[in-house]
Amino acid sequence: MTALELAKRIRIHAVKMTAHGKSSHVGSVLSIADILAVLYNDILRVKPAQPDWKDRDRFILSKGHAGAGVYAVLAEKEFFPTEILNTHCQNGSSFSGHISHLGIPGVELSTGSLGHGLSVGVGLALAAKMDKKDYRTFVVMSDGECDEGSNWEAILFSSHHKLDNLIAIIDYNKIQSIAPVKDTIGLEPFADKFISFGWNVSTVDGHNIDDLKHTLSAVPLCKNKPSVIIANTIKGKGISFMENKVLWHYRSPQGEELERALKELETLHTK
Repeated sequence: MTALELAKRIRIHAVKMTAHGKSSHVGSVLSIADILAVLYNDILRVKPAQPDWKDRDRFILSKGHAGAGVYAVLAEKEFFPTEILNTHCQNGSSFSGHISHLGIPGVELSTGSLGHGLSVGVGLALAAKMDKKDYRTFVVMSDGECDEGSNWEAILFSSHHKLDNLIAIIDYNKIQSIAPVKDTIGLEPFADKFISFGWNVSTVDGHNIDDLKHTLSAVPLCKNKPSVIIANTIKGKGISFMENKVLWHYRSPQGEELERALKELETLHTK
């Protein structure tokens, strides 16, 4: 399976999961589907049959509300059967709306309160350096959570400790919660902020599979510095009536909307 095909499957699973469980954040999943597909298809050193393999790369979804996307990619990579995805957001299920590691192979950390994922990732990266291990830590973050001060403390700390085994990927879809990022707390000049904090920065099209693979294959971007990939994305990517619409942060498709969404996804090109 190619990363492009995997991204399509992630999107289809996420739409069905959020619709069935009447949950939310489908737009947030759609914006990172390509990133997840490239990471799990081509970049991360993981073993589905040994999810706790000690030398695995660590992956943290800091924007935990997009957990359906990680559940979907883990199922497609055979960490567990895809049929279990049908229990998403059902009573008694381990597959909660915000990602949970409890009882779910392949999930490193339960997240939900924004601003925590990078700090934990920094700890994992530092531990690897102290233990002289070569695993890497990847953290996918939202743009909105870059409003959180805890992230900038982690950014300072990781640069000071020269954590070149730490890679942050920002889902820069420019919509947070109920408003555009620029109207909430503007982040620009975004790349310059990371550079001034001692990070290496690469800006990519977060929906271009080849660009993502090329950039992520090159990490660390520079020795003795952490790397950040600012991925320009579109919230709701792949479904025309969801793209760049704040509505789909909190709403799930039902009825005719669900049928239309799945029809559009089924016609996505994967060649």
